Amino acid sequence: MTAAPLVVVGDALLDRDLDGRVERLAPDAPVPVVEDPVQHSRPGGAGLAAALAAADGRPVTLITALARDLAGRELGALLAEAGVEVLDLGLEGRTPEKVRVTTHGRSLLRIDRGGRRGEIARAPAAAVTTVLEDARAVLVSDYGRGVAADPAVRMALEAAVAAGTPVIWDPHPRGPEPVRGVALATPNRAEAARAAGAAVPAEQAGELVERWGADHVCVTLGADGAALAGRDGDRLQVPAPRASGGDPCGAGDRFASVVAARMADGAAPAEAVTAAVAKASAFVAAGGAAAARLNRPEPLDPRGRTGGGPDELVRRARESGWSVVATGGCFDLLHAGHVRTLQGARALGDCLVVCLNSDDSVRRLKGPDRPVVSQEDRAAVLSALACVDAVAVFDEDTPEAVLDRLRPDVWAKGGDYSVDDLPEARLMERWSGRAVILPYVEGRSTTRLIREAAHRGV
Repeated sequence: MTAAPLVVVGDALLDRDLDGRVERLAPDAPVPVVEDPVQHSRPGGAGLAAALAAADGRPVTLITALARDLAGRELGALLAEAGVEVLDLGLEGRTPEKVRVTTHGRSLLRIDRGGRRGEIARAPAAAVTTVLEDARAVLVSDYGRGVAADPAVRMALEAAVAAGTPVIWDPHPRGPEPVRGVALATPNRAEAARAAGAAVPAEQAGELVERWGADHVCVTLGADGAALAGRDGDRLQVPAPRASGGDPCGAGDRFASVVAARMADGAAPAEAVTAAVAKASAFVAAGGAAAARLNRPEPLDPRGRTGGGPDELVRRARESGWSVVATGGCFDLLHAGHVRTLQGARALGDCLVVCLNSDDSVRRLKGPDRPVVSQEDRAAVLSALACVDAVAVFDEDTPEAVLDRLRPDVWAKGGDYSVDDLPEARLMERWSGRAVILPYVEGRSTTRLIREAAHRGV
């Protein structure tokens, strides 16, 4: 089924990461020396929100203003590669750029260019209105640079609200207030604190519902989740899954793109916000915007094209340009926590290999009474899951040997520890892979299930 079309309105930026090694300080100042930095460019601002939605397989049109400089042409090309249709209003001025200097995904410095707000060259109301008429939902991703404030754009957005199209407004301190009647506004904690008199996020959301005339307001709280209030007085606190490490860059755009997409598909605001909090948490844990695949290959079914197990899958993946994710564990008595971790791992790339401890390995790790389920049966159950593309059984206590053989792009583990605690993280660096900690699922444990079964005499 084709996903409902989404229109994103707002200011597109050009984001660049310069990622290199840091092994020493400069001799002339107490600053790190970044060696051999590699540049990665991607759409930023409203462009990132649009590209993320398009990478999810959704038809997306972005109404924005692009400058005619080199950076603007690069930004336009990146949006095209991401599959985003662009209605370009034209920008008189420089393309805004945000440059991060990083090492191993951690920011050391940010440089902003093109800081002055440019002038929109043209905003044909008829063209904007025509694009909005075809949308099942509209996301206004305001970065305070003029697109959302343009009178013709605001007039078209007001018409979309009057026509009953869900408009989701992600505001900015330098931008205008949302047009009245939006389905949902999504200020972050700092933005809500500036705009509202209340101190508590839930009360801020309720106050902004009245001030902005919105149906719902959701205050996003980063690692603390989100607080949602509705015109009918309903309140909802949505906690975020616990995650360790990661990169929060782009988390707000991931949240907004998921909310808008879910509402385009007919979801209620509470359902959309709950889904968006979970997706944004996984996005941060996976490395944020720097790790996002915005121009992934056409979706393929690796299992339908292979048959030689994990090694053949990885070989085909390399030939086809897929990214390979691996995760591992005993997976004895598969439960909901396992499934959510596997689904989260699969979402980080194009195919997933599960590295499965053999029976002998499980006995050494868990004791003589484990595993409850044989390795053949555990592998069969895992292989039957839609999110698993191949299973690699290993006899060692740890998966380093099988990882060194397969060399995946990502190693994903679910837990409440940090990436620095994983010995696999250091191994992954040998081939420029990365380790990711997925949000921890509380209250799910094979050991607990076994004890419960024994207690009940099952």
